[in-house]
Amino acid sequence: MEDQAEKLREIMRRKKEPIAAPKAAPAKPVAKAAEKARIITVTSGKGGVGKTNLSVNMALAFARMGKKVIVMDADLGLANVNVMLNMIPKYNLYHVIKKQKTIREILVETEYGISIVAGASGFSQIANMGEEDRKDFISELETLTNADIIIIDTSAGVSSNVLDFIAAADDAVIITTPEPTAITDAYGIIKIIATEYDSFNMGLKLVVNRAKGAGQARNVADRMINIAGQFLNLKVDYLGFIYDDMAVQHAVLRQKPFMVVDPKCKASICIQHIVDRMDRNKPGETTGFGAMLKRLFKSSQEAGG
Repeated sequence: MEDQAEKLREIMRRKKEPIAAPKAAPAKPVAKAAEKARIITVTSGKGGVGKTNLSVNMALAFARMGKKVIVMDADLGLANVNVMLNMIPKYNLYHVIKKQKTIREILVETEYGISIVAGASGFSQIANMGEEDRKDFISELETLTNADIIIIDTSAGVSSNVLDFIAAADDAVIITTPEPTAITDAYGIIKIIATEYDSFNMGLKLVVNRAKGAGQARNVADRMINIAGQFLNLKVDYLGFIYDDMAVQHAVLRQKPFMVVDPKCKASICIQHIVDRMDRNKPGETTGFGAMLKRLFKSSQEAGG
């Protein structure tokens, strides 16, 4: 695995070079139209560690690689993807669940080249839907499969809804900070994953946010990865870290992604490195959003009895 710190230093040495404009998405051959979307779930053991920031800025980085990206806000009651983007969508997933709107009608294009599906507390009702309603809802959400990447920003914590999203995705990214409470809570969600899902074979990845440097982040990651492997028999991959960068706070206050406000800041470079690594290490076979939702509903039903 290449050294992220060395790559960051190399990029920082070239900071004064003009940044290239984002490339337009290349035209795709018709034969690839049926390819499955890659589902990436982003979650955390506790709130306030940068989960939504990671989701949105990762989406921008993927979009700049020419990919069509949708960010779905699955945070229960505290939907904030739209807040970070200074948007007030008129409709959200609740209206789809209630069959008042189609998914296409609530999908919102942003000025940054990504689309968002706004969340709502009503999304928690999916597990209690009747069979026919579930089929209708899945059919609606399957219309999103023309995207290359769908990033699901979950709520923090270890609710059954969050765990189902993690288990159903192609990649699950757990974000933590070096703070002891964040590390403990992140390990807690990893432990529950290990005990709840016997055949858990998806890509579980770790990102350390607000790190003072590569050394601190690596120490945190190594400790968590070793414990997960030794005591839980669960493989966790270290995806990378994000510097503790004041540019992030400035961007949050402006309600803009930090990759837009300052694309050359340390945090932006870290995000690009993380996304580059994910793009190089694609899952063997993506399952698609519809298949993910079927697994989501199935696990919810099994949990209910």
